[in-house]
Amino acid sequence: MSSSVLSNLKNDFFLQKLFDNLLKKKFLEIIKYNNNLKDRININLNNYKEYSEIYTSIELEIKLINNEYGDFIQINKENENYYHIYFNNNEKEMKRNYVNENEKIKTIKIIIDYPVISFERLFFFCRCIESINFKKFYRNNITNMNSMFSGSSALKELNLSKFNTDNVTIMSEMFFGCSSLKKLDLSNFNTNNVTNMYGMFNVCSSLEELNLSSFNTSNVTEMSGMFFGCSSLKELNLSSFNTSNVTRMAFMFQECSSLKELNLSNFNTDNVIDMRGLFWGCSSLKELNISHFNTNNAIYIKGMFNGCSEQLKMKIKTQNKNIKEEAFN
Repeated sequence: MSSSVLSNLKNDFFLQKLFDNLLKKKFLEIIKYNNNLKDRININLNNYKEYSEIYTSIELEIKLINNEYGDFIQINKENENYYHIYFNNNEKEMKRNYVNENEKIKTIKIIIDYPVISFERLFFFCRCIESINFKKFYRNNITNMNSMFSGSSALKELNLSKFNTDNVTIMSEMFFGCSSLKKLDLSNFNTNNVTNMYGMFNVCSSLEELNLSSFNTSNVTEMSGMFFGCSSLKELNLSSFNTSNVTRMAFMFQECSSLKELNLSNFNTDNVIDMRGLFWGCSSLKELNISHFNTNNAIYIKGMFNGCSEQLKMKIKTQNKNIKEEAFN
């Protein structure tokens, strides 16, 4: 640090305290957004790359559908100060989370400051969004992504390649009702701490490509309805899944009517108590490997293969004689 900077700090008690906090990685964003403070301190933020990468704001870009209007993001009142919104990349910060009819807004830039720890329902039923691109996401303090994109039925593109999910524990209904998404690459997701994946891709009816190759599900206990209604999925690779702690799988693959084969030989179902309608409506399924399925502890199992072909049912009965009869009714 230059001597001039030090002298400036000594002459201003407030700035000294502020800079002390900056070095403790707390108030980088205050300086980042306040040019007057930046000039008075005479600081180059590029010299503090380590701090800025850890505590820089999450930055994303949203593209809207032409002539659509309404909420484009949901913000809790207690978090309002941590969301900085710019329409059409304008320098002027906006103080609203919606667009009005006939406004000519094509893109919205949003910067989210680090005190936010939950993204629950962040884009809940925001039906005017066509694409979301997370450009920066260095922080790892987000713990809750429940229903984050739920109901964003017009969403066609979602770039999560820079997503940080290191400490997320809840992903239930995260993409529920994203019925226009055709592909989703989550290969960079760290799910080591996730416990709940209930309905995560529920009614993603247009989804044709889904990459879950990095998923570690060793701590997950709830997978009910996880792929419910993914009627366009023709293949699904779940070889990375560890289901040893899962207790509920009810309706997990219900109405996956385009799936032709499914290899779940790595699935451990020793602790599963609910398997109701697990493959209900998987009418195209011809090959199903559930060689290690154990239903001894399953309390609810009715309709597990309801809607599957009779040929598949006969094959399962022959290969898995430990499965209770009620599963086929």
